Amino acid sequence: QVQLVESGGGLVQPGGSLRLSCTASGSISSICTMGWYRQAPGTQRELVATITTDGTINSADSVKGRFTISKDNAKKTVYLQMNSLKREDTAVYYCNAVHPIIKALNYWGQGTQVTVSS
Repeated sequence: QVQLVESGGGLVQPGGSLRLSCTASGSISSICTMGWYRQAPGTQRELVATITTDGTINSADSVKGRFTISKDNAKKTVYLQMNSLKREDTAVYYCNAVHPIIKALNYWGQGTQVTVSS
């Protein structure tokens, strides 16, 4: 079992920055691939970025060059630094943890709202 607690969402102007944090706890949290997904109203949840235990990163084309995923293993925390935010980045952002082999062990945070608006 893995529990995920997110923080850092909010309202920001276009071109601004935010940093999201997600802290994991639980018996298998240290071996999970961690990531961020987002869901805007009326759309499906989509990948933003993931990072494996060995640091391999996968990110969506729409955020490359603007968003950076990183992790602090000692704190069991994954971060999403979001720069040059656009209105289309507005969504609920969800933290995710998934076992690298047993995909059914897939966990979600409660979500944090990011709104990009002037």
